[in-house]
Amino acid sequence: MAAAFVQGMGIGASLIIAVGAQNAFVLKQGIKRNYPMPIAMLCSLIDALMITAGVMGMGQLIMNFPTLAHAASFGGAAFLFWYGFNALKSSFNPQAMNTNGGQAADSLKKAILTTLAISLLNPHLYLDTVVLLGSISTQYAVDDRPLFGAGAVFASFLWFFALSYGSRFLAPVFQNPKAWVYLDRFIFLTMWGIAFAILSPYIKMLLN
Repeated sequence: MAAAFVQGMGIGASLIIAVGAQNAFVLKQGIKRNYPMPIAMLCSLIDALMITAGVMGMGQLIMNFPTLAHAASFGGAAFLFWYGFNALKSSFNPQAMNTNGGQAADSLKKAILTTLAISLLNPHLYLDTVVLLGSISTQYAVDDRPLFGAGAVFASFLWFFALSYGSRFLAPVFQNPKAWVYLDRFIFLTMWGIAFAILSPYIKMLLN
């Protein structure tokens, strides 16, 4: 039983820690000290909800409704293109160079809404967390599946809080405006890269 928990942690961490839209967003907000607690908690709770849904068998339900998956793909790609464009634009904006914290930057409402959007509009959240983790959990005995899910949830909480609070130690580096330029352009490339990856199956269908 303990093995299922540990394996859930390992597999969950391997999916969560990979560079992605959500992690890039949390990293930037953490460096700015822009509401690290609400952002880390919200990301963790969303992951926990999706992991639980996957372990309970919701992944198959998602696969049975391709129209829903297509809508999520186009909506998510559009949001990532928009967010990436704003990151690129802010890399040319001296006012973006700020590490003073949330009260001097975004409002709490904006931070929460952006966290929700960048999490829930990303189809990879459903494919990796609900479908993939859910399918892996079926390899375990019925009694061990909740432990597997709990391990993945625990890894998610550890990661997002470590990223959100640990990234503040990079703040001295980001006193240099060039560091913000590089970070924003990295976020732009990450967001657009994920958006193109989401749309690539549709682009291939159009070209064939």
